[in-house]
Amino acid sequence: MENRKYQIGFIGLGIMGKPMVKNLIKAGHQPIVFNRSPAPVDELVGEGARRGTSAKNVAEQSDIVITMLPDTPDVESVVLGADGIIEGARPGLLLIDMSTISPVATREIASLVRAKNVRILDAPVSGGDKGAVSGTLSIMVGGEKRDFEEARPIFEAMGKTIVHCGDIGSGQIVKACNQIVVAVVIEAVSEALTLGSAAGVAPEVIVEVLSGGLAQTRVMDLRGPTMIRHNFEPGFKAKLHLKDLKIILGTADKYGVKLPVTNIVEKMFTDLVKSGKGDLDHSALLTVIEEMSGSFGSKIKAHETKG
Repeated sequence: MENRKYQIGFIGLGIMGKPMVKNLIKAGHQPIVFNRSPAPVDELVGEGARRGTSAKNVAEQSDIVITMLPDTPDVESVVLGADGIIEGARPGLLLIDMSTISPVATREIASLVRAKNVRILDAPVSGGDKGAVSGTLSIMVGGEKRDFEEARPIFEAMGKTIVHCGDIGSGQIVKACNQIVVAVVIEAVSEALTLGSAAGVAPEVIVEVLSGGLAQTRVMDLRGPTMIRHNFEPGFKAKLHLKDLKIILGTADKYGVKLPVTNIVEKMFTDLVKSGKGDLDHSALLTVIEEMSGSFGSKIKAHETKG
């Protein structure tokens, strides 16, 4: 079947979901979209999408339904709840959950939907809002290989690095590994900027030098300049990264794995969210290090003012 003949449904139109739908539209699809708040639905309908009235309604009209939701309970409700996808799904429908949720819950959901002759892939993403807008997301996929191959052209409209990781839940496991590295690197960059600035070196110089050596990371490339400016407009909200870290630690406990540094960083993210900054970008972790150091960003801001 020609790929663009598939009718795609898309549920969850937040910071990530909305630009992902726009890329599907650019690729020639006319997705049926649904979201709890109507504004992004209205915007996307204006750009060529179709309006869905509920998760059930979207499923009734779709061959493939993609979900991009904040947390495990949201996915469980949208997929399995009243007026949910499972109530409207036709036999053979392919459900692709691109949210970041618990691998254990993913496997439980898969068992329930497969009993209704619904196929399922877990396909969490990395790359943040910029990757969603540019269509360069990294997409890590768990599930049946044949379902992955069927969905590949759809993934290619939204991402660049697309990898089949194994059985259902494997995508979520790999995403957990990704979130460990991102969280720890943000914390390390925060320490470097705070130390260097407190000792009198311009933060721009720190980022420039570190970006040219072994310490270079994608996190520093994308977040270094905004961290220097204390611009924490969310590309990925701190409270969502905290949610991911809690999932990670729960998964580690299940498999008897010790994650000592991740435990420390999780506590820092907890402090960040408790301080009322959960809706800021996860790079706002910098402010926790600054406050622990008693600088409150003054040194970095002072360098910025001088510049």
